[in-house]
Amino acid sequence: MRRPAVWAVAALPVVFLVYLFVYPLGRILWISLSDGDGFRELLSDPRIRTAVWFTVWQAGVSTLLTVVAAFPLTAVVSRFRFPGRDLVKAWVTVPFVLPTVVVGTAFLALGAERSVVTILAAHVFYNLAVVVRTLSGVWSRIDPSLVEAARSLGASRTRAFLEVTLPLLRPALAAAASIVFLFTFTSFGVVLILGGLRYRTIEVEIYHQAVTLLDLSTAGALAVIQLVGVSAIMFMYSRYQETRAVRFRLVPEAASLRRPATPGQRVVVAAVVSTTLAAQTLPLVALLARSLEGRAAGWRFLLDPGRLAIRPGEAILNSLTFAAVTALIATGVGLASAHVITRDPGALGRAFDTLLMLPLGTSAVTIGFGFLVALDWPVDLRGTAALVPLAHALVAVPFVVRATVPGLRAIRPELREAAAVLGASPRRVWREIDLPLIARAAAVGSGFAAAVSLGEFGATSFIVRPDTITVPTLIFRLLSRPGSVTFGGAMALAVVLMLLTAGVILAVDRFRTGELGSF
Repeated sequence: MRRPAVWAVAALPVVFLVYLFVYPLGRILWISLSDGDGFRELLSDPRIRTAVWFTVWQAGVSTLLTVVAAFPLTAVVSRFRFPGRDLVKAWVTVPFVLPTVVVGTAFLALGAERSVVTILAAHVFYNLAVVVRTLSGVWSRIDPSLVEAARSLGASRTRAFLEVTLPLLRPALAAAASIVFLFTFTSFGVVLILGGLRYRTIEVEIYHQAVTLLDLSTAGALAVIQLVGVSAIMFMYSRYQETRAVRFRLVPEAASLRRPATPGQRVVVAAVVSTTLAAQTLPLVALLARSLEGRAAGWRFLLDPGRLAIRPGEAILNSLTFAAVTALIATGVGLASAHVITRDPGALGRAFDTLLMLPLGTSAVTIGFGFLVALDWPVDLRGTAALVPLAHALVAVPFVVRATVPGLRAIRPELREAAAVLGASPRRVWREIDLPLIARAAAVGSGFAAAVSLGEFGATSFIVRPDTITVPTLIFRLLSRPGSVTFGGAMALAVVLMLLTAGVILAVDRFRTGELGSF
């Protein structure tokens, strides 16, 4: 297909991205600069300076604690083959795919107080899988002969690790640490639930200034500061990867892993695995147990909330509806985007790919705030139900793109050329060749989009209305009310959200594709 025809397909994702992402960010920047009071407030208000410092401080500590906590399990699954190894890696990933509202509620179910320690513990719980998955993917494929050569030259185990293994792991370690830092730097749901307004990150302060105090200029200035911070993190990570990249031969896991040979190794493996799994399971078990207290009063509350104006059943129906609409929007925009990226491999295609990924690196609170201040033109969408799935789809489109691009790139050009020779139009080639071959991958991306929608809280908290309230926002409102019954209802609703998300993820797993080389 010629380049003009390719970029005609890009009209949909370009309009989608410009109107829902670039334009709102531009409005935030304009609000923050047109009224100098916003930036002056940042300098004069000690509470805001404290929020900025706390954001950086807790993100750094959370990242360090997560790396330290994940390292023993990472070492075990990277070096040893044992029964249930794949199941262990899958189980520690469960908290990461859970909505942050569920994670925060689970720690409250443990009886933990709202404190900095609880926030840090929840961040470790939530992000542990990032370190385990990222590091073990490299560590388990390092050639054992490299370490054995160092040991044969007289190096101790510690020295061999520090001088051979660790340098090879540094790029992966930097990647994992930067991802965790980015997630905790932009943490909102966990901090808001476990810290309230006492412990504020920039995210929480933006929410407080915009929603509670209606101070849009200060909220805009904070959003700009956060965007600068996120951009700096991504730039430093990119520069580090460019300068510290290490090239070495990776071996299959089967050649690297070995069974624990000594009683000491077996004890270490069993202790590390059991301890980590217990720590990752306990909050979820506590959440379920608390929802069943008082003869399941929380579950009865969901069925009969009394005088509560917002019915939990309506919130569940809203969330499911928004998830389905989000999946449809994200799939349509994502497939068009993937088509452009794969059919134009030049600089424009790469730039387009990068632009599509930007919403993932942008705070959800900033996106919600941008929707609130910008989407009154040319049509006022702020009072409509459409705003919620549009916000969710903005964040979900990259998942569809990442799921389908490899499949499209793996399709042999001869298939398309043969169809064109036989008279098929580009649209028919797409419909009868490309689409059937990537249908399963598109279903995977669509499922992830639905899961993102079910758990999204940051952007939704800005734009939700009483008749469009979602499960995560209702959980937060129930936790803010006094009384054991509403607290139990929040616990039960968090269990419902956890089960809905798990169901979507399990469905996604059934559609995962295998090797793409046969295309």
